[in-house]
Amino acid sequence: MKRREFITLLGGAAAAWSLAAQAQQPPVPVIGFLGAVSPTETVRGFPQGLKEAGYVEGENVAIEYRWAENQLDRLPTLAADLVRRRVTVIVATGGTAPAIAAKAATTTIPIVFIAPDDPVQLGLVASLSRPGGNLTGVTFVTAELGAKLLGLLHELQPGAVRVGVLVDPNFAATQSFVSDFQAAALSIGKQIEVLEAPTGLDIDTAFARLAQKPIDALLAGSGPLLVNRRLQLATLAAYHRVPAIYLVREFAEAGGLMSYGTSITNAYRQAGVYTGRILKGEKSADLPVIQSSKFEFVINLNTARAFGLSFPPGLLAIADEVIE
Repeated sequence: MKRREFITLLGGAAAAWSLAAQAQQPPVPVIGFLGAVSPTETVRGFPQGLKEAGYVEGENVAIEYRWAENQLDRLPTLAADLVRRRVTVIVATGGTAPAIAAKAATTTIPIVFIAPDDPVQLGLVASLSRPGGNLTGVTFVTAELGAKLLGLLHELQPGAVRVGVLVDPNFAATQSFVSDFQAAALSIGKQIEVLEAPTGLDIDTAFARLAQKPIDALLAGSGPLLVNRRLQLATLAAYHRVPAIYLVREFAEAGGLMSYGTSITNAYRQAGVYTGRILKGEKSADLPVIQSSKFEFVINLNTARAFGLSFPPGLLAIADEVIE
């Protein structure tokens, strides 16, 4: 065989090997992301966790997003759509409703949830340490924080008697959260005014009621709706000059006076890590449910100055972050 013919033959074989190798490459896995409301900045923790596990959207993994826009009755349809698309894993976020919808839609596709309630009581998993089935995820505390939040408000405003609690009644953890807060308030002689806001428009209405029934301080509850409306809440609290405390740091970053609670961004990061581990072959049944325990106390001094408030040195000393 002549040298030129040999080189041509070798080149053709190399091209064939390249095509064969490409044909053998596994398809890019697809994550189905099911959210109760619309995108929030807290979601930024999810791609961070995915990256820690070795996955980057657009490079070696794809993500199909489905947002219910706070219309929870849409969640079963959105979950069923992700199942029809045969996604590799479903991530259910924004409360317990997405996790319940995803669980009802499939018993085979792995599901990673982020939920504020006890997943065992909800029937999502058999136990925290051995979930069983096709679900695992991250859970965090909101219901038992009432006494802590009220204590922080009391240290800042010891003379406050009437305290408002603004909540989304559609959020699963709201009832237990309000009960805990009312019990804590009763023990130190505070009066509680519960303000319900199932929609963004209801938030405006709730604050309008304060003209007839003024309050001395405000606690904003948890849930995707209120987090998405954090700028609206912080603006209204400033307009009505009501010192307020919130459950996640994003409120303080948006101009809220102070926040104390679990890091939701970190919960999303942990869910991203778990999703990556499942993509690598681990079973959701074998991954213990993570009980997120990273708490943050954030103070916004700019807002405090606008209110004419001075934070006691003791509160400043225990803050994880002071925004100036």
